Amino acid sequence: MALDRDHVLRSAAALLTRKSTATMDEVAKAAGISRATLHRHFAGRDALVRALESLGIEECGSALDAARLDEGPASDAVRRLVRELEPAAGLLAFLYGEYQLFEGESQNEGWARLDARIAALFRRGQESGEFRIDLTPAWLTEALYGLIASAAWAVLDGRVAGKDFQFMIVELLLGGALRREEP
Repeated sequence: MALDRDHVLRSAAALLTRKSTATMDEVAKAAGISRATLHRHFAGRDALVRALESLGIEECGSALDAARLDEGPASDAVRRLVRELEPAAGLLAFLYGEYQLFEGESQNEGWARLDARIAALFRRGQESGEFRIDLTPAWLTEALYGLIASAAWAVLDGRVAGKDFQFMIVELLLGGALRREEP
């Protein structure tokens, strides 16, 4: 029987989102396979995390496509983006805390491509006069990632209702990013 790699990765993501320190034994158990089988496909935790990173980048890219970032007002595009990213939020929260993914030469170029697309959305909002210009597109992009991770953790911990995920992120981000009329 062939290993269902997608099932293993999604099981690992679900577990590691709830318990980032889970062992490979725990990951194997969550996926319904033996540790030896897991090890044959992922030589260790780093290989598993790198595979999860690829999955996360793929899911983010699909969410960006589905959000139609170039259509309509930028604030509406941000709302669509948060809605499309919500299913991957737990995985993104886990990856956000895996600092080794973002250090040095081994950083996956997929993150830079995603960052560029999101920053372009914020830049478009600035150029249209919709968003403040004193906050850089790079900062707004990082803030979005941080809010998604924080909201995912808060929902997982039961501190906030899952139905409020999109509202919390969009209201806080856009509430701080929207250009205000000078008195």
